[in-house]
Amino acid sequence: QVQLVESGGGLVQAGGSLRLSCAASGRTANINAFGWYRQAPGKQRELVARVSSVGSTNYADSVKGRFTISRDSAKNMVYLQMNSLKPEDTAVYYCNAKYGIMQYDYWGQGTQVTVSS
Repeated sequence: QVQLVESGGGLVQAGGSLRLSCAASGRTANINAFGWYRQAPGKQRELVARVSSVGSTNYADSVKGRFTISRDSAKNMVYLQMNSLKPEDTAVYYCNAKYGIMQYDYWGQGTQVTVSS
């Protein structure tokens, strides 16, 4: 079992920045990759950024150059630094962990990010 708890969401003006954090606990040794996803009202959940166990990253085209994902394995933390935020970044952001050989998905409860124009 893995538990994920997000924090750091909030309301920010366009052009501003936010840093999301995700604290992982439980059987974290078997986590292969962490990701941040988001879901806006009426839309499907989409991948924002992912970081592998060896530190390789990939990003959605819409956030490249603005968002940075990082992980602190010693602290079991994952971060998403979001800069130059746009109103279209408004969504609930979820932390995700891929667990074990079967890549089982664990999810956090989500944190709301609202960007005003």
